[in-house]
Amino acid sequence: MTEHENHGDGAQVNTGTSGEPAEAAAIPELVIISGMSGAGRSTAAKCLEDLGWFVVDNLPPALIPTMVDLGARSQGNVARIAVVVDVRGRRFFDNLRESLADLAAKNVKRRVLFLEASDEALVRRFESVRRPHPLQGDGRIVDGIAAERDLLRELRGDADLVIDTSSLNVHELRAKMDAQFAGEEEPELRATVMSFGYKYGLPVDADLVVDCRFLPNPHWVPELRPFTGLNEEVSSYVFNQPGAKEFLDRYAELLQLIAAGYRREGKRYVTIAVGCTGGKHRSVAMSERLAPRLAAEGVETVIVHRDMGRE
Repeated sequence: MTEHENHGDGAQVNTGTSGEPAEAAAIPELVIISGMSGAGRSTAAKCLEDLGWFVVDNLPPALIPTMVDLGARSQGNVARIAVVVDVRGRRFFDNLRESLADLAAKNVKRRVLFLEASDEALVRRFESVRRPHPLQGDGRIVDGIAAERDLLRELRGDADLVIDTSSLNVHELRAKMDAQFAGEEEPELRATVMSFGYKYGLPVDADLVVDCRFLPNPHWVPELRPFTGLNEEVSSYVFNQPGAKEFLDRYAELLQLIAAGYRREGKRYVTIAVGCTGGKHRSVAMSERLAPRLAAEGVETVIVHRDMGRE
């Protein structure tokens, strides 16, 4: 005999003779926030809290599946959970992979957000608040940062989304979080196409890096030097060079294959870095042409020109 229990909101749950639900409860969406101390984990967590997520700070990884189970029993009151995992719980990191496997077996929609920053930025932040790094012990701040990077290396490699906060203020980080998590419906794949200059260093949060320095540099054309790749004259100059259009076509085709693989593997975020010498002309022009190609394939795409304003 099968009964129906009415839960007051019009929904009915089928139960067997034992009275136990025959169908699984609604499983909450999960985001695991981790990364370097001083990189902005607290700001990211506060932003998700403001967006309506249920946030738990410093939860041991072994207890994450239990937290999700409790959320599933809340009858929809806890639909999205964010858990902050940091070095204060470092003895629990051995359990994290087992917990993630447990979540995958339960078909939990989960993402790992990793917050990154350069050594210089982290040292500056710790010195400004006059606090020691949690892992420095009797050593220097840089010793604690090095130890933490080593501890979190594997987790960073497994992260779904890496945000480099080295040059971001609190408001800019919140804007990035809003862009990634505020949408009503999560896209299958979201891409950031970032132009950059090699002389300023590689973007540390890049998943894919491509080099446009094989093309002639508009910097050496006096009438083009003051402009950027956003200017039509510069863009036309770049794409009238031998190999430029062919490169764009073939790289866009390659990204279609990669995007399909990312979707199959459940990867939801990708940062594609496009570089030239100064990040002002060739990489900007190429990024502006590449992003619409991705968007046409159903990839939600944003463009960031990291170094365009630098001299």
